Amino acid sequence: MYTVKGKKALLAPGSLAVVNPETLHSCNPINDAGRSYYMLYLDIDWCLRVQQSMWEVNAFVDVEKIRIDDEPLYLQYCKTMAQLMDEKIHLQEKEEVLFDLTCGVFSASCSSQPINQERIDGIEKLKKLLSTDLQKDLPLTTLAKDLDANPYTMIRRFKAVTGLTPHNYRMNCRIEQSKTLLRQGKDITETAFLCGFFDQSHFHRHFKAMTTVTPLEYRVNFVQ
Repeated sequence: MYTVKGKKALLAPGSLAVVNPETLHSCNPINDAGRSYYMLYLDIDWCLRVQQSMWEVNAFVDVEKIRIDDEPLYLQYCKTMAQLMDEKIHLQEKEEVLFDLTCGVFSASCSSQPINQERIDGIEKLKKLLSTDLQKDLPLTTLAKDLDANPYTMIRRFKAVTGLTPHNYRMNCRIEQSKTLLRQGKDITETAFLCGFFDQSHFHRHFKAMTTVTPLEYRVNFVQ
């Protein structure tokens, strides 16, 4: 049984419990049944920046539901939690999937607000930034500062134009650059480093996911 400020609800697989900041709540199993769940605490200032990428608001908008019954959103939540705890996934990718999830939660649990009509100029500049210095880490905050933008508005606008998040766009650039280096006969370990991958296994995983072959198989096919 789930209780928030006197309101009660039953939770089951497929439901998401939502609690506003500084709100008393409790959750206890019925009939001493076991329980298993993910719990996610989000910083309120971060949440406000996400909401500002969606709506024209100056203060955090409270959620109005204590339970969301939405199976696709529930499955997205479970997948996101698994990604957040996966050490192999890049921090920027984790931030982007968490942002997508949070937008979905706010859309499902808050009253409609005036839509944020802010447009981010310089998409081509952002593409250039993402496609250069591939061996370096490039945090969202750094990109947003260069464009004088809310980083989450930047993600939404970039994805609307390109169909990709900034992280995925940069990953595509890294894979394309690695293919060029492998065709030139570069060593796989050196290629992974020059293209900004953590290590050879990180490079192997992403390369095969995007090309269906391993870096070694790709190199052998092109370097005789």
